[in-house]
Amino acid sequence: MPAVTQDAVEQALANWTEPCLGLDLISAGAIEAISVDEGAVTVRLSLGFPVDEYQKTLKAAVAEQITEATDATAVTVEVDWSIAAHQVQAALKPLEGIRNIIAVASAKGGVGKSTCAANLALALADEGARVGLLDADIYGPSQPRMMGVAGRKPDSPDGKTITPLDNYGVQVMSIGFLIEEDTPMVWRGPMVTQALTQLLNETRWESLDYLIIDLPPGTGDIQLTLSQKVPVAGAVVITTPQDIATLDARKGVKMFEKVKVPVLGILENMSLHICSQCGHEEPIFGSGGGQRLADQEGVELLGSMPLDLKIREQADAGRPTVVADPHSRVAELYREAARRTAAILSRQDSAGASRFPNIVVDDT
Repeated sequence: MPAVTQDAVEQALANWTEPCLGLDLISAGAIEAISVDEGAVTVRLSLGFPVDEYQKTLKAAVAEQITEATDATAVTVEVDWSIAAHQVQAALKPLEGIRNIIAVASAKGGVGKSTCAANLALALADEGARVGLLDADIYGPSQPRMMGVAGRKPDSPDGKTITPLDNYGVQVMSIGFLIEEDTPMVWRGPMVTQALTQLLNETRWESLDYLIIDLPPGTGDIQLTLSQKVPVAGAVVITTPQDIATLDARKGVKMFEKVKVPVLGILENMSLHICSQCGHEEPIFGSGGGQRLADQEGVELLGSMPLDLKIREQADAGRPTVVADPHSRVAELYREAARRTAAILSRQDSAGASRFPNIVVDDT
């Protein structure tokens, strides 16, 4: 076994892939310092995504990797994290008070997009990030009910801007707060896009690390407005495994590519049904569709969520799974997907970083 040196520790870390980043910690630039003192190793990590809940697991994995690869007598792992604002579309700049906007989209309805958006937002908040959730589905707002704030009205301290409602540590804004729940929005496209712009810009968001935008299904007016006027750092596309759903999801991926918004990954929903009576597992919507789509489009599969009655019941009751049953396997799957989303975003250029190489003219 190699002696304990800094080079040996670096080699051990280079041989281990961190699950969220999909890279080893050396390549990811996550090592802030390594010190070795008479066989005792201390490693300081600096990450670009929130890890309040995850850091215990991460510390144990890093320590195990070093211990197995060297003859270290003790390993101490220190973890720090900070969230930067990342690059958005070329003509736009990040909004003041919002570091990163992540769009959650599906080109097809009925795939559980809003449920996933709510749980992803809650999972990021669990990890220590400051998170907002904007319900951009003007025709069918569902986040007020899912987030347990249905029937409440937001305040407008100056008559021009609106204070978002807060529940479970997430700031929430929706057109559903401004109308009755059973009132249809009989609006043409321009009115809808104006409403989205106003909801985003006239809400008093408080120092957000991430704003999750729950988009309506499709590739129409709201999606176009998003690409032209809203500085989006990345997008998550929700699909179910069957071919017809992944065909539509592919259109969503292509849409974001056309408008220069990076697709952070695919989240496959309703991937596997587990019988509550006998435990039999059956992929009733097919299997592997999300992975095939991710592979074909060159993006990451963020996770696969099961088809579970409790997910629907908890969302309908205003307590999504991450808060209703935080220690369940389903909640952990949402947290894994949220961490993976934030970690992939952290690998992108920070706002203000040039997208082009520096050109140096040498006169000699």
